[in-house]
Amino acid sequence: MTSAYPSGPPAVPPRSSGLRILLRLLGVVAGLLAATTLALLIGFAFFVAGIEGREAQTDRRADGIVVLTGGSERIVDATNLLLDGRGKRLLITGVHPDTTLDEIVRTVPATREALECCVELGRSALNTQGNAIETAEWAHGHHFRSLLVVTSAWHMPRALVELRRTMPDIVLVPYPVVPQRAPDADGPMPRASLRLLAIEYVKFLAAYAGVRSWPAVTSQLREGGDGPPP
Repeated sequence: MTSAYPSGPPAVPPRSSGLRILLRLLGVVAGLLAATTLALLIGFAFFVAGIEGREAQTDRRADGIVVLTGGSERIVDATNLLLDGRGKRLLITGVHPDTTLDEIVRTVPATREALECCVELGRSALNTQGNAIETAEWAHGHHFRSLLVVTSAWHMPRALVELRRTMPDIVLVPYPVVPQRAPDADGPMPRASLRLLAIEYVKFLAAYAGVRSWPAVTSQLREGGDGPPP
């Protein structure tokens, strides 16, 4: 019987050759992981540098003002902007369903009479994506073309990503709020703050990549029940 291999069966690569291939693959994977880690660390450094110590100094006006809840300083700054005439109306988005305007008035340097004409409480947002959806409904309902966006400085990058995605036709003017540090708080950033920023950086990357949270708003807004009049 004639052999199918005139020169004999093909040689089987030695084990050392397979080991070298495996080591090369492991080296490539390790190199990719190292490069990715370095890129993330560099990105995080730029992220922090763009936030730390930057208080809003803008004097621009807009059609409306939106503040994303999460800290009393944000609402104080937003109401001050409204009282200064920097916007026609103010939306406080992400308000707890049981919170009233009277309770908010007690936390800001303004009277109820000064705010009840122009402040609206958005109660449907469940997260930052929901804030953006709720804000878009409100802004389009009032036919606004520009908004002052008030939120914490560390939260602003992610908030702008979500807001721009839901209303690309509206000009957004960021007004980042930097929390006051204690007088003796000089020196390196506390570990708790770094941890907060690291978590926020991951959330920012996820938002930028289009990773969605669900649900983002209550069912009432999804059905159109909480939206402003057309």
